[in-house]
Amino acid sequence: MKRFGPRELLECYARGVFPMADAREDDRVFLIDPEKRGVAPLDAFHVPRRLARTVRRDPFEIRMDTAFARVVLECAAPKPGRTETWINGVIEDLYGQLHEMGHAHSVECWLDGELVGGLYGVSLGGAFFGESMFSRRTDASKVALVHLVARLIADDFLLLDTQFITDHLTTFGAVEIPRVEYHRRLARALEHRAEFQRAAVGVGAAALQVISQAS
Repeated sequence: MKRFGPRELLECYARGVFPMADAREDDRVFLIDPEKRGVAPLDAFHVPRRLARTVRRDPFEIRMDTAFARVVLECAAPKPGRTETWINGVIEDLYGQLHEMGHAHSVECWLDGELVGGLYGVSLGGAFFGESMFSRRTDASKVALVHLVARLIADDFLLLDTQFITDHLTTFGAVEIPRVEYHRRLARALEHRAEFQRAAVGVGAAALQVISQAS
């Protein structure tokens, strides 16, 4: 059997599928190709008014790719109402290798030297595939998402894949599209050249301005 490593994982993303596990302690990994896919249009990303005020206050220090492994671990940790996770040890290791290759990135919120929120995902061509997020302070993961979108717009990405749709994501303008439409958008994004820059676009006001200019 061919070894499944980080390059094979990138090939999966290029085909429009992504990995999940049933539980943290289950080493099995399966691939998902949902009939409907969540995407957050970068040219129509909506920041709710209350959150925009929070972003402008800059309550957190925003860093990128300084604590990738810790962000993944935090995303895999149990939460109220969710005792299990789809991020097992195999997936954790694969994304760590993608990070070393420059294809996986974290956006982090820090407060007084403590990591309090963030997200991580995979970049390939002009597509970014959001994987998971966590928050230990109010709005930390949402602020990280706003800064991610500003970074993607500044770096000329075309597609932000959210995989599935939640009520939380729809407040930002995320929509659900059929698989065939997703594959069309993915193919276009993969033909496009974009590179994720490992630096925040600036303070919160600057991030919001980047997003508003793209709309």
